[in-house]
Amino acid sequence: MAVCCDLEVDVNGEETFLLDKETICSFSGRLSRLFGKSASAKRNKVIFHDFPGGAGNFELISRFCYNNGEIDINPSNISLLYSAARFMEMNDSVPRNRNLLEKTAKAVEEIEYWTWSDVLVALKHGQDLQQVAASSGVLERCLDSLVGRLVTNNEASPCASTSSPDSPRFWLSCDTKSVENSKHGFSRAAWWFEDLSVLSPDMIEMLIKSMVSKKFDHAIISRFLVYYQKSKFHIASSDEKHKVLEIVINMLYILDSNSISCRSLFGILRMVLNLNISKSSRSKLESMIGSQLDEATLDNLLIPSPHGTSYLYDVNLVLKFLKSFLRGDRQQLSPMRTKKVGSLMDLYIAEVAPDPCLKSSKFLALITTLPDSARDSCDELYHAIDIYLEVHAGLCEEEKMKICCALNYKKLSTEACVHISQNAKFASESKGKAKRDEAGEQKLDISAENEKLREHLQGMQCRVMELEQVCKKMQSQMAKFVKSKAAAGHTTPRLMPRFCS
Repeated sequence: MAVCCDLEVDVNGEETFLLDKETICSFSGRLSRLFGKSASAKRNKVIFHDFPGGAGNFELISRFCYNNGEIDINPSNISLLYSAARFMEMNDSVPRNRNLLEKTAKAVEEIEYWTWSDVLVALKHGQDLQQVAASSGVLERCLDSLVGRLVTNNEASPCASTSSPDSPRFWLSCDTKSVENSKHGFSRAAWWFEDLSVLSPDMIEMLIKSMVSKKFDHAIISRFLVYYQKSKFHIASSDEKHKVLEIVINMLYILDSNSISCRSLFGILRMVLNLNISKSSRSKLESMIGSQLDEATLDNLLIPSPHGTSYLYDVNLVLKFLKSFLRGDRQQLSPMRTKKVGSLMDLYIAEVAPDPCLKSSKFLALITTLPDSARDSCDELYHAIDIYLEVHAGLCEEEKMKICCALNYKKLSTEACVHISQNAKFASESKGKAKRDEAGEQKLDISAENEKLREHLQGMQCRVMELEQVCKKMQSQMAKFVKSKAAAGHTTPRLMPRFCS
């Protein structure tokens, strides 16, 4: 019987098909409704701009129609056929044997009998659709099946599996593959990392959300996300790297805050610094790092300043980490954690203090953001301030006063107190200015806003004079001690190496 070709179908501008209109319309509710009962012999043309799966998938649908509803439905084409069936309305609007949507739905219902590799194949083919949402029913079922097997076999042997974890083939293949995988450092809980790293970022997002809903171990999820990011970056384009990073960060953000190591977060940050990801994703990453700031190291924080800026290190970023840390749950901000951050910040402040381009406002923010309880001793902070004032000798008096008054002098050691009493940057200038004020010469024009600073300064001057008296007494005692030791033939000890003038 001759086949009439009275329907021309342009599929997404990729390819044009000549088909028998009556045959195709008998399977497609969409085309049947479009042409109605028209018996016109005139050739018709249909243009599809968003046919799922493109020309290749439309050819599968055509074969289904010309083969009277018979087609091999398998994991590699089930997502394509399902989405195309929905698009063409091959459903209850057509006779039962032509209902492709029902046929694919039945195939999906048997997913529990699929092997692990079958589910992966279905996912990989389904993620390439132009409209993933069109086949979400299949993809979600595949993801549910995949996650269900992972949850059930969370303690399975470390096999880079090519079959279902609950099938005999899976268990028999473990012995031969476990040795190979151990060389790559895979733990027993991470055997599936390599298998799923082939999925697209959008599919990974769906996968992780499904895992979280099924209460899968957050620590294992975070390890997988870090593995996924690293594996994708080897072959990804710049745009793909943006997508991968944003998905990874957004998914890490919904996990428990302690499920990912601080080291891994800083590793991701290094990637972010070279790519302009969205402000939202970057803020989430900064927040996660801030919540674990007590686990960071000095090297982690020494992040170069953004391109085009004059200062050496990105102080603004570290301040964001600090503020995020302090915004954390008060119950989690134990004194021990806060003091660890205080010690870390003292090291950081000493490192950035010599930067001649570091503004006094940023330096002041670094030394005042943490509460006073974060430090048992202010010796390290005093040392950093001393360096900063020496490098930035051109600061105005008001800026110097603000920085000096930020130091808690009650938390200085005796050695530091002796040193500061002889430190021209802290003592001599303050005393000289006070004496000039008393003599009525070169008085400073201190505004009402700076009145509080003046009071702090006066208090500091009194403290310095007290320290001078203590220092003189110590020096007198030390002189007697040295003299007696010298008479006995002993050498003079070296005292206070760090705070010597």
